[in-house]
Amino acid sequence: MSAVRRRPGEALQRGVVILPSAFTLGNLFFGLYAMVAASRGDFVWAGWFIIFAGTLDMLDGRIARFTRTGSRFGAELDSLVDAISFGVAPGFIMYRLFFTDTQWSWTLAFFYVTAVVVRLARFNIEQAGEAKRYFHGLPSPAAGMLLASFYPFSRTAFFESYLNGFPWAQIIAMGMVLLSVLMVSHVPYPIVPRIGLRTARGLATMAFVLAALFAAIAVPRYYFFPALLLYATWGLVKSVLLGLLDRLPGGDPLRDVGESDTADDRAEVRDLDYGPLASDAAYLGDASAADDPDDRAGSPHSPENYT
Repeated sequence: MSAVRRRPGEALQRGVVILPSAFTLGNLFFGLYAMVAASRGDFVWAGWFIIFAGTLDMLDGRIARFTRTGSRFGAELDSLVDAISFGVAPGFIMYRLFFTDTQWSWTLAFFYVTAVVVRLARFNIEQAGEAKRYFHGLPSPAAGMLLASFYPFSRTAFFESYLNGFPWAQIIAMGMVLLSVLMVSHVPYPIVPRIGLRTARGLATMAFVLAALFAAIAVPRYYFFPALLLYATWGLVKSVLLGLLDRLPGGDPLRDVGESDTADDRAEVRDLDYGPLASDAAYLGDASAADDPDDRAGSPHSPENYT
């Protein structure tokens, strides 16, 4: 029996299809390894493993779109892995760091993980596993990396000199609750901008991304936690400010441009004469009544039939 011949590009195509899932499984590997490191007391590397997982999570979707190998299977696998790498693993790290001494403090980790899985499920339904213009709610990778990068940041000289005296256990507890609320909220968060070389905006975006990449490589302990904290805060502050601006009255819509909106006793009172409009309306009404056959005498809709 002769062997089935395969097309020359079939093996290559299969390799291309597997590539995004390989990055997703690498994300899972670092998420699990972060929990192993935290259980051994190595919280610095536990935080970096979550950062590695977030990097692979950012790349797998872009590789799938670039190679046109995206599938529903890949989207579901990515969500399941994200629930572990950015939900269970950061929650476990925070529990081991701050909440092992009290009996019910583990519920903070439960609350956080619950928000992560709800946010991922809603993301798959509302945005079909891919954000178009912005994220609805804080992305779970950003929340997970924010929590995990705290301990490496706390080992810096700046933290030891200026921030070490704060009650960080209480701050982290409130921060986990706030991050959970932001993940399941509808606060819009910007996606990673696209790089381009044809427009000034694309060039500016490329310069910004390159500067961020340089800072992440050169001073990672000083970069990730402040940058992620700024991202989480920026979406909330922007939404609050835009919401307040939308609710502010825009002034008198009939007032001319350049006039003050402040009420003043010396303000001129304008007398509005609607006489010409009223006469025109009466004229139009009489003309339409004369032309309408239903208003003629004997019509069932005539005023004579309602007396």
